[in-house]
Amino acid sequence: MSSEPGRQKRRLKRPRLSRRRAPQAAAPVDDIDASLRRPGVSVSSGPIEQPREENPIVPPRSVAGRALLVLVAIMSFLSCLSVASVSVVSDRARGWERQIAAEVTIQVSVTGGHDVAQSMARAEEIAEATPGVLSAEPVSEKDSKALLEPWLGSDFDPVELPVPRLIAVRLGGNVDLSSLARQLRDEVPGASLDDHGVWLKRLARMAQAITFAGLGIVALVMTATALCVVFATRGAMAGNKDVIEVLHFVGAEDSYVAGEFQRHFLVLGLKGAGLGGIAAIALFAILSLIGGVEGPTPEEAQLRSLLGGLTIGPPAYIGSVITVVAIAVIIAATARSTVRRTLSQIG
Repeated sequence: MSSEPGRQKRRLKRPRLSRRRAPQAAAPVDDIDASLRRPGVSVSSGPIEQPREENPIVPPRSVAGRALLVLVAIMSFLSCLSVASVSVVSDRARGWERQIAAEVTIQVSVTGGHDVAQSMARAEEIAEATPGVLSAEPVSEKDSKALLEPWLGSDFDPVELPVPRLIAVRLGGNVDLSSLARQLRDEVPGASLDDHGVWLKRLARMAQAITFAGLGIVALVMTATALCVVFATRGAMAGNKDVIEVLHFVGAEDSYVAGEFQRHFLVLGLKGAGLGGIAAIALFAILSLIGGVEGPTPEEAQLRSLLGGLTIGPPAYIGSVITVVAIAVIIAATARSTVRRTLSQIG
């Protein structure tokens, strides 16, 4: 066995081909759909994004928010009561003014040595002949005594007192009262005309005083509510100071942050003021219902004659609605101005 010199036998290794498994055919679409329809199998086409919850700057529910809601409701209730009181008193005052202005009184003195009966008859004739006068009726001595009983009692003797005789004159239009007074003074001894001007002035001053007092109370209540909103806004900003500062320094406009607070406190103001207004309106309806019931006692009759049965008219209801809206607007405006002023200090 010969071999070539310098040549070595080499064993050539043939590369081993690995047997690869043939790729399986893709499953039919129908089979995939069938597998997806099997119970207990859930397949998603991609990552499911969970809905992100909003993180408002002002927490919608907090202890301070609930306390402020109750406070606003109480303030709104008191404001509506004040507005209704002003409305009732003003309405009654106008009614009293109309009643007083629609009637004047002729007084005939019983002293002076003149014939009282003749003077009464002549004064009645002059009054009835005056244009614009509807009627002139003498007031009897019994009725005059009844008018004085609340001050003098029922045991006094009218003869012992120089009580003038009265003639009630009803007016139906424009009457020249100065001319009537001058004619009575010239033609009837001891006669004078009382146009109740003093009482009308006193009644007008009383109505104005009550109106100003009621409006002052409403203004004080709204001022107190605004101050409470200022403290509540500052507290909310202090509780979210980091978030507000980050928004402020990354370029968020002050109007955006202020708008968030304004929206929050506007909703809160509408809720609180609405609750107070509804409670006040319900009270008005109950008082009107009770006032319409006629009682048997004289005290109830006097109260009905004074306040008209405690009937609360439409102006009180309209004023209550306007008060509710005004309180909500004041709360929102106060919150916005407080936020902008605080942000300007941060900047």
